[in-house]
Amino acid sequence: MNAMTRSRQIRLNAFDMACVGHIQHGMWTHPRDRSGDYTSLAHWVSLARLLERGLFDGLFLADVLGVYDVYQGKPDASLRGAVQIPLLDPLALVPAMAHATTHLGFGVTCNLAYETPFLFARRMATLDHLTNGRIGWNIVTGYLDSAARAMGLDAQMEHDDRYDLADEYMQVVYALWEGGWRDDAVVRDRTRGIYTDPARVRRVVHRGKQYRVDALPLWEPSAQRTPVLYQAGASDRGRVFAARHAECMFINPSTKPNVRRLVRDLRSRAAPRPILAFLGATAVVGRTEKEARDLLEEYRRHASAEGALAHASASLGIDFGRYSMDEPIDDAPTQAIRSNVEAIARALGPGWTKRKLIDRFVLGSRQLPIVGSPVQVAGELIAWVEDCDVDGFNLARTVVPECLEAFIELVVPILQERGAYKREYAAGTHRQKLFGLGDRLPAGHPAAANRFTDTYGATPAGR
Repeated sequence: MNAMTRSRQIRLNAFDMACVGHIQHGMWTHPRDRSGDYTSLAHWVSLARLLERGLFDGLFLADVLGVYDVYQGKPDASLRGAVQIPLLDPLALVPAMAHATTHLGFGVTCNLAYETPFLFARRMATLDHLTNGRIGWNIVTGYLDSAARAMGLDAQMEHDDRYDLADEYMQVVYALWEGGWRDDAVVRDRTRGIYTDPARVRRVVHRGKQYRVDALPLWEPSAQRTPVLYQAGASDRGRVFAARHAECMFINPSTKPNVRRLVRDLRSRAAPRPILAFLGATAVVGRTEKEARDLLEEYRRHASAEGALAHASASLGIDFGRYSMDEPIDDAPTQAIRSNVEAIARALGPGWTKRKLIDRFVLGSRQLPIVGSPVQVAGELIAWVEDCDVDGFNLARTVVPECLEAFIELVVPILQERGAYKREYAAGTHRQKLFGLGDRLPAGHPAAANRFTDTYGATPAGR
């Protein structure tokens, strides 16, 4: 047991989506899989309770607003394989799960490109109230042309322009969350019949390139005000945005040198403000290494290469249906997730082909699983923390719920024995639990400049 293992505890999110097939495509065909129950509220409540028993920090819910239709130029493969379609709105699931739990945090992916800041800010403030300060927002700008068309546009904005839009969007929602109501605006004075002191509430006025807002925020301040901010952009422009805004970064798995480089770069850009790095991971664990290997082979019989290609085509912006098995892939920059293209090119090497990509689809995705006994899986997670300076993991599901049940029963106790995982939850909001500080964003974060003071540049209510 080394010093880092004793002093640095791993943080864990379950990585999921309100759909049948999320990351590991084809697993829904396994006879023990229950992902098809995704339309049942009981399914999500049961999941939340399971995660809280396992002391998970959060449930990280991904989302998209379009269909994966890049592969072969149509959505057929995605529809056949349930590749993130059908798909529900993740925000609607949170209140029931929060009511069934006490500590579990909820990080929800929401695309800012297609919703006005005022409506979104109110929705997140509502969730922060209903969860008692356990809500987080994964900030995304989108990468699917199908989503843009669904919203009435011909195509999505250029990659870097989407981040410019996002920067202004953040200015507006920060002002709405932080600047409209003073902390003591709500007085609830029954004797005088005054619920809110009008002098302590101000209109938020914004006149920008993309957004115009003149609004009195309708909601009283919630525990965190601004939700915990997650971000997953790993391109150069994405890292600039993340260093300014994000508290937690989701990093796609790749080689250890690449992950180490990304984490070091993000921390350097964000300094002195702390930022937590969550690495995507998949675990197949058995009571022995042989049991785990046998389980992996059982799962592999259900993996869908077609589903994985449909997902990869959309996220990389490359139609793999146009390539023969051994034809070199053109991996020039696209309008999709640029960091994904860069990561797969590093992993597969120059002149990579569809055959090499398919060979990587162990369980129906580009994500290679960690496979082994509880001691082996725990050791591998600890090694990633020590070697790459990551803070925790977003654990993707395979066959549900058994994959999480096994992890909680077998791996969590080993991590706890090694001092690498908590034995109980800390008190407080999601932000307090993650950072050990206050409910609110620290003074060095750009949101803090919007806080209600006597000199804050908003307009008092009623004027």
